[in-house]
Amino acid sequence: MGNYFLTDTAGGSSFSWSPIIMIVLLIGVFYLMYRSNKKQEKETSQMRNSLEIGDEITTIGGIIGEIVRIKEETITIETGKDRTKIRILRSAVRSVDVHAYEKRGDGKKPEPSVDEAASPKVGFFKKKKIKDKEATENANNVEENAASEATENNEGSSENNETAE
Repeated sequence: MGNYFLTDTAGGSSFSWSPIIMIVLLIGVFYLMYRSNKKQEKETSQMRNSLEIGDEITTIGGIIGEIVRIKEETITIETGKDRTKIRILRSAVRSVDVHAYEKRGDGKKPEPSVDEAASPKVGFFKKKKIKDKEATENANNVEENAASEATENNEGSSENNETAE
């Protein structure tokens, strides 16, 4: 009586798949909702991180203004004819209405820097290894430059000694 998975039929008991199918469908719906939400969060984060001075934005509260200063977590915008300045959080930006590069008239989106374009999508630990490797290479380059400058200075001072004699 309390067993939902087994039903009595004329031929005996058989297994019912309907509860399992319902659970699988429910998990699938939640997965799709989670995935689309993550994608939207990623796009919003990318938009907020790519803000530039001169962009015309709309805030979550509906205020429209032009970015005049950007700090780490805050943005200062100018609104209206009287040029009222308002400081807002970066997370309060809903959308970018007009990009600064569109206002300049060239209509071209700025190219990503070499580091951004060349950096592969890697996990946290791999990024740390890459940064450590770059730091080691930079230190080696500095040492090589110092050694070559010292060699040049020694050669120059020996020439000066020869001319003095």
